[in-house]
Amino acid sequence: MTDDPLIALRPWEAPEVTSWGRLPMNAVDRRSGVLPLDGDWRFQLLPAPDAPVGGSWSSAYVPGAWTVQGTDDLPQYTNVRMPFPEYPPHSPAANPTGVYEREVDVPAEWAGRRIVLQVGAAESVLLVHVDGRPVGVSKDSHLAAEFDLTGRVRAGARSVVRLTVVKWSDASHIEDQDQWWHGGITRSVLLYATDPLHLADVTVRASRSGELRVDCRVRDAAGALPEGWYVSGELEGQLLTQDAEFDRFNAEDERVSDFLGEARLRTVVEDVRTWNAETPELYSLTVRLHRADGTVADTSRHRTGFRDVEITGRDLLVNGERIFVRGVNRHDFHPLTGRTVSYDDMRADLITLKRFGFNAIRTSHYPSDPTLYDLADELGFYVVDEADIESHDHAHEIADDPRHLNAFVDRVSRMVLRDKNHPSVVIWSLGNESDYGANHDAAAGWVRRHDPTRPIQYEGAAKLDWADPSLASDIACPMYASLEECVEHALSGRQTKPLIWCEYSHAMGNSNGTLADHWAAIESTPGLQGGFIWEFWDHGILQRVNDGRPVGRGGVGLYDNGVAAPGHRWAYGGDFGELLHDGAFIADGVVFPDRTPKPVMYEHREIAAPVRIECFRHKGIVLGNHQHFRGLAWLTGEWELSLADGRTLTAPAELPDLRPGETAAVPLPFELPEEGGEAWLTLRVTTAGDEPWAPRGTVVCLPQVRLREAVPQSPVRVKNRSVEVDDDGLLVHPLLTSAPTLSLWRAPTDNDELGGMAPRWRDWGLDALVRKIADVRHSPGRVTVQAEYASAAGVVRHLQVFTAVEGGIHVEESAELPDELDDVARVGSVFETVAGLDLMEWYGQGPWESYPDRAFGAPVGHHSVPVDELFTPYLRPQESGGRHGVRHFTLSAPDATGLAVVLDEPRQVGVSRYRAADLTGVTHHDELVPRAGCVVHIDAAHRGLGTASCGPDTTASYLVAPGVHRWSWTLRAL
Repeated sequence: MTDDPLIALRPWEAPEVTSWGRLPMNAVDRRSGVLPLDGDWRFQLLPAPDAPVGGSWSSAYVPGAWTVQGTDDLPQYTNVRMPFPEYPPHSPAANPTGVYEREVDVPAEWAGRRIVLQVGAAESVLLVHVDGRPVGVSKDSHLAAEFDLTGRVRAGARSVVRLTVVKWSDASHIEDQDQWWHGGITRSVLLYATDPLHLADVTVRASRSGELRVDCRVRDAAGALPEGWYVSGELEGQLLTQDAEFDRFNAEDERVSDFLGEARLRTVVEDVRTWNAETPELYSLTVRLHRADGTVADTSRHRTGFRDVEITGRDLLVNGERIFVRGVNRHDFHPLTGRTVSYDDMRADLITLKRFGFNAIRTSHYPSDPTLYDLADELGFYVVDEADIESHDHAHEIADDPRHLNAFVDRVSRMVLRDKNHPSVVIWSLGNESDYGANHDAAAGWVRRHDPTRPIQYEGAAKLDWADPSLASDIACPMYASLEECVEHALSGRQTKPLIWCEYSHAMGNSNGTLADHWAAIESTPGLQGGFIWEFWDHGILQRVNDGRPVGRGGVGLYDNGVAAPGHRWAYGGDFGELLHDGAFIADGVVFPDRTPKPVMYEHREIAAPVRIECFRHKGIVLGNHQHFRGLAWLTGEWELSLADGRTLTAPAELPDLRPGETAAVPLPFELPEEGGEAWLTLRVTTAGDEPWAPRGTVVCLPQVRLREAVPQSPVRVKNRSVEVDDDGLLVHPLLTSAPTLSLWRAPTDNDELGGMAPRWRDWGLDALVRKIADVRHSPGRVTVQAEYASAAGVVRHLQVFTAVEGGIHVEESAELPDELDDVARVGSVFETVAGLDLMEWYGQGPWESYPDRAFGAPVGHHSVPVDELFTPYLRPQESGGRHGVRHFTLSAPDATGLAVVLDEPRQVGVSRYRAADLTGVTHHDELVPRAGCVVHIDAAHRGLGTASCGPDTTASYLVAPGVHRWSWTLRAL
């Protein structure tokens, strides 16, 4: 038996113990007068929590997970399954335990003050000792734990602080989230000191009417409160008044103890500037606690936003306005430090989101680092604050298990107590994927009593019945419910709550198909208000290829534009040798691990455009303001007219003075040339001045309208020029190393694989079609080739007609798919070019990657991109780099030689250094070897992307059906 009472308590296997010796959570600001303890600590990694501490110490950096700091305990990724077989509340005997230790010199000026240790976060059980004596225990891996060290340390003296962190515990079963498993102290550690008479909590309520109420709780470390103390407040020079009625009530209330004081301050701000995500106005609030002689004992400073959140009928309102929630789910993540993120990291995250049109964050699936909420207040985001509860693998058993009741209420209540004063927090979430039971209802009851100013959501409750008012969710917050299902509910007459997806449009690999279709329905269907894309990051950890270990903090500069440096790669599940894992399912974000935006970000930017071209009529353009609170004065614009013949005209744009929701007609900025073919008008909207999240001139959106359609043109046939084919009927051309053949296959996306399409395509043999020539016919200047491609589902007949035309060869093709091939990846041509063609220029949608069901954000125009940059390096190699709606393109060498292709109509085109087989044959990008030439796909039809890796597939309109497909194109030498 151990004589250490903390070890004897064995908190890692005691679900009824959520803490011991830990101070209550509060919202008092303690950022001034602190002693930071971040940096290198002495460190030992023990095999179990009750193993003896040895004599050999290494070092570990705090904050930071030991799993990315060179230990043998490496990261592991599981989604649903627990990483060990024990059932709750048990944990494995092999239980990595980190012991952190360092000396702390307590400032001499802290003599007579109350001294508190704060540990920002530790996974998953924290045991605290000071000078060998036990101090306390905490669970909850994503909220701070505070311990009173008064009397345990002496001002002006040195003490030894030991923090023991046990990786696995009963708490792990309710932290079973879709993320890497780590161990360590992942947020900052510090000491701070207060007067014995101190603010125990501050609750700020500021409404859009300008009314401000500040409730203060006061304690004294010595015991009973001294006589005569009082609280004052100041809001940007305006003094708050003490609520005498509140003081009188408390004086008469026998429940009020001499050990706890309460006071209330009030004021009304005239002409108040309200807070919302578009104009996040903040006021500086200072609360002071005074002794009887007027001297200040304690101070708390806050940035306050005046705003209201309410649900009226089936609408979520902010300041009385029905808003759209353009959200993303966000973990605390960094590719070098795992769970530890700096202020600069978090600010960069939110700036990226702001620039691409997001206005909301769900803190999946735990409270974020406190700094995130300060930044959300400042930059303007609506936050769904989510408690650290997910019991995915054992959800049903735990939801009603009274052994976990304290943990549920503790985690939810501590989150609310910490974050309640942030105007950005508009909704409380009870957790994620933990079924639904009495433990949730208990936590919800506490929240409704403590903070009636915000609604509650919980998908586990809402999914039982989106309309049932008795369930512990004020919002219908489905997870990957189909668009059709949600629209049907909104139109059914049964809807009673706002419908806001907590997760939709799963961003794994090349994904997020039909995002624009979702938003077209959301914006046109009362009762639908938006949702949160899953998720912000690809959680790839930077890994050295030679030894398979995380690079750690020293890896800055070893990645760029989403690509790891040579000798390194982005690791996902299974890459650290773990046998139990969920592979690349961890790579499902709208940005790469280094925060490089994926193409879907440009799609979202246009979907969320604040100013839009509503239509083109009567030689004028109708513009609309699609914001909720802000005018257009913060924006400026430029018109750009793109003609199919290669010309681009520009002119300044004067945006009309529109209030939210208003439209206005403006004259056409150009006299449309009679010649030039198809014409598209784009409004390049940028910031008119510096915004907190964007410098002047940052692109905000690129709305576009077609002014003139294309006029079909047929190439002129030249009969006296021959067309050469080989004995197999394959086109021979000096710029091609591989002739155009039929392609029905793409390197499967993550959606294709996990959605079940790719296995079916393989069963059909589409990845290895066998071509058999059926007939070749020659005539002057023309060759007709009929071929058959054998598949397990039937024969595909492919017809090619090669015709000599002025300057090149015109190719007419058709493919007849049997009924059994009812859903293939693509129907089109694939060929390969000679080396040296390194630049692609095209007229069509771009410049970034786009696909049939993810093309809303790619404007039509003239684009130019090096071939090597067309490819999108999704963490698991797959189909990527396609461009939708291409009318014509060139592939050229530096000397301007090369080839040109003109298409019969806008087509999906892919140009890459890799064949589909190259991409499917590897698991990471460091294994790929680019080809010297270009692999070119021209598709008559290309399947949509959907989000079937976790959610609905693409819709029927984006599927490739059986039957006859026809397409044609003309190949010319430059």
